[in-house]
Amino acid sequence: MSYRSFNVLTAQSTSVSRLEDLLRESLSLRVLAIPGPPLMPNAMSDGCARSKLAVLFSGGLDCTVLARIAHDLLPNHEPIDLLNVAFENPRIHSSLVDGSASAYELCPDRVTGRASFAELQQACPGRLWRFVAVNVPYTETNEHRQAVISLMHPHNTEMDLSISLALYFAARGQGQVTDTSNGTTIQYTTSARVLLSGLGADELFGGYTRHATAYRRGGTPALLDELQLDVSRLGQRNLGRDDRVMSHWGREVRFPYLDEKLLSWALAVPVDEKCGFAEMPVDAESPYVEDGSMLEQSKKGLRCLAWKLGMRAVAKEKKRAIQFGARTAKMEARKTKGTQAIA
Repeated sequence: MSYRSFNVLTAQSTSVSRLEDLLRESLSLRVLAIPGPPLMPNAMSDGCARSKLAVLFSGGLDCTVLARIAHDLLPNHEPIDLLNVAFENPRIHSSLVDGSASAYELCPDRVTGRASFAELQQACPGRLWRFVAVNVPYTETNEHRQAVISLMHPHNTEMDLSISLALYFAARGQGQVTDTSNGTTIQYTTSARVLLSGLGADELFGGYTRHATAYRRGGTPALLDELQLDVSRLGQRNLGRDDRVMSHWGREVRFPYLDEKLLSWALAVPVDEKCGFAEMPVDAESPYVEDGSMLEQSKKGLRCLAWKLGMRAVAKEKKRAIQFGARTAKMEARKTKGTQAIA
């Protein structure tokens, strides 16, 4: 397949460069003045370098771009923790390996996370990237369920709970770290008091399936309406809930994509300069070329930035909701909808 001849986004597009500048500025404000972490003698193994910063890390496009740019801003001797959460979901784990630890490694976000972790290590070899595998047994999910429901109040749907559980345990930052040099694994709790979240990227750059649907049905006006709706309800639907759930652990979550300057630019720029729905669809067999022009239409501007930063596999990564990637959705063997109120 070929593209239409107008305004095809590439890694060299002016809007991609502007996005990079704004995202670097946003991250600079959020990562360069973090105070040193407190001593945590009971939570960390001896010999671990303490981290100031951690990333809520599914391995997807949004969070990996944040991690990649944060690397450029922070001194090389400072480790960055990548918090990757996976749940024991009885509906799924029982058919895999009877709930053993390896079943966590089959969670979609764990697979993607490890792949993006490897790409970060390759692109930024001077940095200690610490991949924290947060494995949550079903029994532990049940033990904390009521606490999470209380924290996310007044939100009360099954989808809210699925998302909140993933964020709650990720923000706790307690898991396993494997030394890639010798293969040894230790129990580890991050000392970072600041967490980075990729929230807002989908709403600003057209990352949801409904954005593509809106464009197909009503063109640019319909897409703009859908994007504006998503941004306008971020505070009500996401920010308060997420902050309450994660700050429970004494950590502060920061949202670089929601920086005021970046947000203002993203809302004002022509929509075909941040996503590629006006371009012809990409055929599954289409070859990727050096300028990134053949990347997927959704969040095309951000994909081109990842491509420009050397994160080629990440630039091609498909969107996946956290509740499905971490497998917190539909843990019970009963029919429920995400919009259904918690029983």
